[in-house]
Amino acid sequence: MTLVQSDADNEVRDPAPWWQSAVVYQVYPRSFADSDGDGIGDVRGVIQQLDHLVYLGIDVIWLSPIYQSPNDDNGYDISDYENIDPTFGTLADVDELIAAAHARGVRIVMDLVVNHTSDEHPWFIESSSSSTNPKRDWYWWRPARDGHSIGDYGAEPTNWESFFSGSTWQFDDRTGEYYLHLFSKKQPDLNWENPEVRHAIHGMMNRWLDRGIDGFRMDVINLISKDPSLPDGAVGPQARWGNGFPHYSAGPRIHEFLHEMHQAVFAGRDSVLMTVGEMPGVTVDEGRMFTAPGRQELDMVFQFEHVGLDHGDAGKWIVHPVPLPKLKASFARWQTGLAGHGWNSLYWNNHDQPRVVSRFGNDGAYWRESATALATVLHMQQGTPFIYQGEEIGMTNVRFTSIDDYRDVETLNYFREAVRDRGLDAALVLSSLRETSRDNARTPMQWSGRDGAGFSDGEPWIPTNRNHRVINVEDQRGVDGSVLEHYRKLIAMRHTLPVIRTGEFLLLEPKHMSLFVFERVSSHGRLLVAANLSNLVETLDLTSETWAPFRDADILLDNQQNFVFRQLLPWQAVVLARDMHSSRH
Repeated sequence: MTLVQSDADNEVRDPAPWWQSAVVYQVYPRSFADSDGDGIGDVRGVIQQLDHLVYLGIDVIWLSPIYQSPNDDNGYDISDYENIDPTFGTLADVDELIAAAHARGVRIVMDLVVNHTSDEHPWFIESSSSSTNPKRDWYWWRPARDGHSIGDYGAEPTNWESFFSGSTWQFDDRTGEYYLHLFSKKQPDLNWENPEVRHAIHGMMNRWLDRGIDGFRMDVINLISKDPSLPDGAVGPQARWGNGFPHYSAGPRIHEFLHEMHQAVFAGRDSVLMTVGEMPGVTVDEGRMFTAPGRQELDMVFQFEHVGLDHGDAGKWIVHPVPLPKLKASFARWQTGLAGHGWNSLYWNNHDQPRVVSRFGNDGAYWRESATALATVLHMQQGTPFIYQGEEIGMTNVRFTSIDDYRDVETLNYFREAVRDRGLDAALVLSSLRETSRDNARTPMQWSGRDGAGFSDGEPWIPTNRNHRVINVEDQRGVDGSVLEHYRKLIAMRHTLPVIRTGEFLLLEPKHMSLFVFERVSSHGRLLVAANLSNLVETLDLTSETWAPFRDADILLDNQQNFVFRQLLPWQAVVLARDMHSSRH
């Protein structure tokens, strides 16, 4: 076999939608790069690091919220959709970022958070000012249940539990009613049943597109349509609150709302834009409907099935190892379910998920090998890959030793509830947070091994991971075999090999406990992707139907650069090719 390098230097796009061959990089601005030394990342910091993203080869930046916000939930509680929080800079800075990115051939996608606003948004301030205010119906207001006194347990209009612990309802003294908040009490839910709300949101979106951005990642967008009757949810054993999810996820008007949005905002320019909907709990069948081109709703969805497999019965806070066959089956279900009908987004990490190399890999003895192996099996699937900042250098979970180091509202709420209300041991709860907290993804980007990790000259808003001394961009750039350089190869392959975009996905060895193996097959050729996701050597059966057709194949990629066709070393991942036809991206 010979080692074949893909040609990333001669790239033009084929006629398919541009985002089907693209790679997206998520920037969490607060933790990406600090330009002014205040310890908080900002827009000018993103501008300063654009060349790193160009070097990596990405096509799109997804920018997490930088809007005006009290930052109860780190920007996902927006008080002004059309202004920038001074923490991050100014609108002029954003204009400069858009221009600088476009000049480098990189597009900008903004986060769109319209299931809820901040309670400090002018819309909610008006809505809460009086029960007769014209904007009262812009949010979900309800009186206490009949026969209950305000403040009593059970007085809430429904028994739904918030994503951030406790009830989804908050009592407001001024008007004597409760308002709905699926997340923090400072994030009241907008009432999409009101056409004035939808019209205002469409106008805001159009103004951002007119400003030059290239699309939206839509936060929990499948939650915008609630069952107007607001029924109670089922209550589990020993649970205080009910599960309202079936009553506010993919509600009765969700497809109507998304199609209306497409017509009001994207129609006529959708070929140059990209839309992706974050959809907790979405099913494969729902995903097909949301992303089917003829329905004119969304280009792709974020689904959470594969990152929920390690959650225990108590939810995300207690995790357990995931048998590899279960993980493979989840990926395969979405690959085959959307093939030819819709489009997948591919991701391991984002601002809400622990670091993948610590979660599904081995961040100790096989840190580099597992980081690159996991990247390989993801990027070789059909869909648009999303890279979360730091993933391209193998950043790990931070594992804080004190609750005082955490900043995430969800994490802090859970700790208080678990220790104070449920009497759990604080050390035990803290141990679980080291594996599950969203702050694992939010520590500063590790640019160098110097103090501050090259992120800031000041005191970072959240402590830096101490392993930045050995895991950083500076030490990996240009180093053959590094995690960074491996990501560059994966991105270049997607740009140059049509089979990665168009090829059929065929899962092989579905029951194998260590090997993740699949084929990608199209008129452009055949790829065999094989990864040993374990700490042990795996011997290959060269006579089997899986391996025999590829005995004389070319080695397109090998994360350990020593593959022999008899075995896979611990956390070794290879891409073998036959009958290949490359094209320009």
